[in-house]
Amino acid sequence: MKLNYVEQGTGDPVFLIHGLFGSLSNLGNLARVLAPNYRVISVDLRNHGNSPHDAEMCLVSMANDIIELMNSLSIASAYFVGHSLGGKVAMQLAMNSPDRVKSLVVADISPVKYIDNNYNIINILYSLSKAILDSRKAADLFLSDQGIEFSVRAFLLKNLQRNEQGNFELKINIDAIKANYKSYLSAAPQGHNFIGPCLFLKGENSDYINQQHLPVIKALFPQSSLQTVAAAGHWLHAEKPELFNQLVLQFISENS
Repeated sequence: MKLNYVEQGTGDPVFLIHGLFGSLSNLGNLARVLAPNYRVISVDLRNHGNSPHDAEMCLVSMANDIIELMNSLSIASAYFVGHSLGGKVAMQLAMNSPDRVKSLVVADISPVKYIDNNYNIINILYSLSKAILDSRKAADLFLSDQGIEFSVRAFLLKNLQRNEQGNFELKINIDAIKANYKSYLSAAPQGHNFIGPCLFLKGENSDYINQQHLPVIKALFPQSSLQTVAAAGHWLHAEKPELFNQLVLQFISENS
């Protein structure tokens, strides 16, 4: 699949991969920080942003999409930064194609199976996709009535676009996400251990990386280290952008 992407800067390539319900703009702040020294490629995962839609949606297929993009750009290997689902995709790529990965930063996700962490939001967005929405306010009110807090609503509503009838609809392929979430998207990445440099960044107030996950992380990524971003939750790159960007830039620079 030919993914939508945005490229900026020159130098060694760095791929930035967003999380579930997101798009390439999510890590835009980091991209701007890296661009003076690196060739930054920000991607929309399949069924997200402006990338094509497809019924197939698993970690392997999404990792292969990135490989296809690397090949089309004549990039043999690169640095990778992935948040949440994007971190899982990056881990899958590293475990299957370690020669393509110089180093890896995984933001607030572990190489484990998660149980229904996002299924409530998926069901709400699925219902939203069936509604006739004549304004963003109508979509916001729909999500608010379902108990979605303001900051999460603001993030989810970035997926709205006008259709030919002038109403609003979701850019993301919520049908494919709903169909594949429990079986594939929530699954753990599978493959060989990745022995390259790897940094896991945990939001202090998030439980996506917890004590039970640490032995699994160390077994699959033996050269990994873990740093905690204080006073941040799962959206650590948005909540503490300066610290997050500094940690990523430092790690990539040290492993160049």
